Amino acid sequence: MPQVPAAQLKDYIGKELGRSEWFTVDQTRVDQFAECTGDHQFIHVDPEKAAQTPFGGTIAHGFLSLSLMPMLMGDLLVTPEGTRMGVNYGLDSLRFIQPVRVGSRVRLAVTLLDAYEKNPGQWLLKARAVMEIEGVEKPAYIAETLALCIT
Repeated sequence: MPQVPAAQLKDYIGKELGRSEWFTVDQTRVDQFAECTGDHQFIHVDPEKAAQTPFGGTIAHGFLSLSLMPMLMGDLLVTPEGTRMGVNYGLDSLRFIQPVRVGSRVRLAVTLLDAYEKNPGQWLLKARAVMEIEGVEKPAYIAETLALCIT
């Protein structure tokens, strides 16, 4: 994560911080996520049965798509200089808009929405994260995510 002097964080509010590299969501990852979570719904893990649905094949779990956020956002979110660690503080909102078909490539576009010192040495960052799907007009999701940075 790029670090900037805390006083400069306000300069990034409202600005897109960038887009991640493309990442392919494959069936192996979907199957592993199903195993971890116990969510074995056929739409995710049974390509033959899923082919008979309007999706035409398997789709990633919504929460799998969401769980890719830390990996995809890692190099984009600016943090206050001296940040020793950042922790997930939750979400203000999340909407799943478009399913991610297995084999699709996705990336994250990140915009900083707010940044303030919640407590001394603790900065709360709010960002909009939009998961784009290559070749698809609508995003997979739009989330307002919160990160607590400890300096």
